[in-house]
Amino acid sequence: MDLDTFFVSVERLQNSALEGKPVIIGGTSDRGVVSSCSYEARRFGVHSAMPMKFAKALCSEAIVVRGDMDVYTRYSKMVSDIIAEKAPVYEKASIDEHYLDISGMDRFFGCLQWTKELRQEIIRETGLPISCGLSVNKTVSKIATGEAKPNGEIEVPLPIVKDFLSPLSIRKIPMIGNKTYHLLRSMGVSNIGTLSLIPIEMMESLMGKNGIVIWKKANGIDPTPVMQYSERKSIGSERTFERDTMDIMGINDLLVSMVEKLAFQLRKEEKLSSVITVKIRYSNFDTHTLQKRIAYTSFDHVLIPLAKELFERLYTRRMLLRLVGVKLSGLVRGVQQLNLFEDTSEMIKLYMAMDSLRKRFGSGSVRRASGIKMKEFEEKKKCI
Repeated sequence: MDLDTFFVSVERLQNSALEGKPVIIGGTSDRGVVSSCSYEARRFGVHSAMPMKFAKALCSEAIVVRGDMDVYTRYSKMVSDIIAEKAPVYEKASIDEHYLDISGMDRFFGCLQWTKELRQEIIRETGLPISCGLSVNKTVSKIATGEAKPNGEIEVPLPIVKDFLSPLSIRKIPMIGNKTYHLLRSMGVSNIGTLSLIPIEMMESLMGKNGIVIWKKANGIDPTPVMQYSERKSIGSERTFERDTMDIMGINDLLVSMVEKLAFQLRKEEKLSSVITVKIRYSNFDTHTLQKRIAYTSFDHVLIPLAKELFERLYTRRMLLRLVGVKLSGLVRGVQQLNLFEDTSEMIKLYMAMDSLRKRFGSGSVRRASGIKMKEFEEKKKCI
């Protein structure tokens, strides 16, 4: 189940004057980036991650709206709550996309009828358009959902899976990016049907293990299970000091370093967090935590001030501290473009460059200056 032009649909709920008009969500300055756009804007060639300056040139009549992740996060949770109440197993793949495993429902109620009723309930309760694809596995269901848009539904039962996939462009297959697409097109492969006929050994020699996975997807084979979603999923970091401390500046630098590494891990795994938690432990072993629900993000420049704010609110007793920690939870799959409503293309390029260096030379290869100070802080603690 995939919410259609999710950000735009939410904005139209807030402002009905946007209905039927080309709408672009993103940074409002020319240096901003398109985060999402309506179908009306797409007809002019506008697409996500495009510089706003180009988007405005392509569609001068578009209405540009600065996104609000707090509102989008709230609506996303509304949809998840409805699905969680009805579906036996569901996976929240991103802020606007869910996989549901309803195996066995056909014996009692009928999968298609059940799916239709769930979709209508989501539309009725939230006002958001949503499309769905019902089929034998994740890959076929996702492709079917794309074909069902806008605001439609398609069932692809097992006997017609290959016939359904065959005429579609290879771009429809999840995993096929620009590089793979151009490689396959250079071989004369344009549709899924042709791709499915290539010997699997040839695909493996061309692309390694990814070639095998792509070949299977082209043949409608995908054993990947629906992983039960839980907001308890989290990543975190804690540090116990060798000697208890009240060095607030040093602890703040340590928090910066922790958040920086955790945020990089999120982006590396293409995930976003909606909850940040800070933990402290006093020298007498009293332990306290404070958390805050936030708009989905994976940017350290957003998370660092939040961590500092929580620490300031949490540390009230002015006693020596034994431990400090940060946890990011409420994780969903998503890429950093989801949050680019105020950030410029330079900011995106900066993150991409830093992350590229970290992937190549290690997570500590590029750090904020406070991260370097943090090492001095730790050395100082050892020497006291």
